[in-house]
Amino acid sequence: MNSNTEIELNNNDTEIINNDLNPSDNTIADTISNDSLETNEETINNIEEPIETINDSPSLETEVVSDVVEDNNTIEDIEPNNTNEVIETIDETENNVSSNQDVETIDEDQETLNQEVETENETEDIITTQEETIEPLMEENVVDELTPSETITNNSNETQVENTETTKEDKVKESLEIISDYGENFSTKEYLTNPAIGRDEEIKQLIVTLLTPEKSAILVGKPGIGKTAIVEGLGYRIRNNDVPNALKGYTIFKLNTASLTGIMPGTNELRIQYIVDHLKNLDKIMVFIDEIHTLIGNGDNTLDFANIFKPIIDRGTIKIIGATTSDEYDRYVLRDKAFVRRFQRIDVSEPTRDMVIQIMMGTYPKFEKKMGLKLKYSDFIKENIMAFITDATSEFKRVYETSVRYPDIALTILQQAFSYAAFDNREEVTIRDVRKAIQTTKLIYPDVIKKELVRFNTVFKDVYLMETKQILKDET
Repeated sequence: MNSNTEIELNNNDTEIINNDLNPSDNTIADTISNDSLETNEETINNIEEPIETINDSPSLETEVVSDVVEDNNTIEDIEPNNTNEVIETIDETENNVSSNQDVETIDEDQETLNQEVETENETEDIITTQEETIEPLMEENVVDELTPSETITNNSNETQVENTETTKEDKVKESLEIISDYGENFSTKEYLTNPAIGRDEEIKQLIVTLLTPEKSAILVGKPGIGKTAIVEGLGYRIRNNDVPNALKGYTIFKLNTASLTGIMPGTNELRIQYIVDHLKNLDKIMVFIDEIHTLIGNGDNTLDFANIFKPIIDRGTIKIIGATTSDEYDRYVLRDKAFVRRFQRIDVSEPTRDMVIQIMMGTYPKFEKKMGLKLKYSDFIKENIMAFITDATSEFKRVYETSVRYPDIALTILQQAFSYAAFDNREEVTIRDVRKAIQTTKLIYPDVIKKELVRFNTVFKDVYLMETKQILKDET
């Protein structure tokens, strides 16, 4: 009975609700339904935001996801008509989400603070380590701080220095080649013996003059007495390091005066000025100019030689050695006062008889090597030959017009004897070649030659007879 009554009441209520719903009521229901749906969508959006935000925290993510799943299930079970329940559920969900967001925010702030503290600690450790590493290096002067720009600058400076050095080396090489074309290098010349035998005093004076700042030397003496040999003797000593330390490493070039005069082809530049410009690129150079008076000239055509050479003479690293005769020095050189101030005169006297014999004994090996011949006989007979030639060419026996002196006149006759042996295609120079050279010379008077041949036959009778017998034996 009771159950039937309840069923009837429920049916009646349903009919009443259905009868009471008019169009306006339906609108309200739709509105509630729409509001519920919009609220649900907002709730879902609010839920998705914390989900994305808390991805970095696994524990919070798990809790929120579980809450969201439960809330979604609850939302799905809610009917549109149960508006109050929906609103309460949404409020609870918002409260849960907001509480989760607050917790997440606090955790993130704490984590950020912890990270900042750790970063500061690491920075302090790094700074402390760098200071500990740099301090001992600073004490040992090992630290060399260079910025990239400074490194690039240093590299470019090194490259410029290398290029400058290369350019300078090229200029020096070019200048040496040009100077070599105009003369001879006495420092690299091959010497069999000392070319300046008996000239120690003159070489000493020359060295002292060259050591004097802003001073050069000029050798003055009669023709043929060995002025050039004195300069060769200096080159010989430099090559053997038998000079003061200040002159070690110097190079001596002999320049031909004929090649220094005139004008360079294609230009109006003096040839001597052209050579001087290249000499400026060189250091430790000595320039020997024989017959230097020819560069000074005479009258209106006088060449201002001293002023041209003044720049390289004033530098002190290049020295000039000149040579001229006494007559030319008085006639030309003394007229140029600037030249005289910068060039110190060194007088060279004619060697004595004994000096000439020594010079000839030291010079004949050069003739042997140059001509490929050998002077026969022992050293005793060779020395007697040199002494006889020296006596035969003494001062009053020479032809006056030739103006030759010792040792040049004696060496000329000896070299003539080598020439006669070479003419006969013989490999040895004999006493006959020496007699023939004395007989045909034009450097001594004819009547003197006749007397000297008689004396020659007496002095070298034994040698001459042995030579004649050997010749007769070879012919038979």
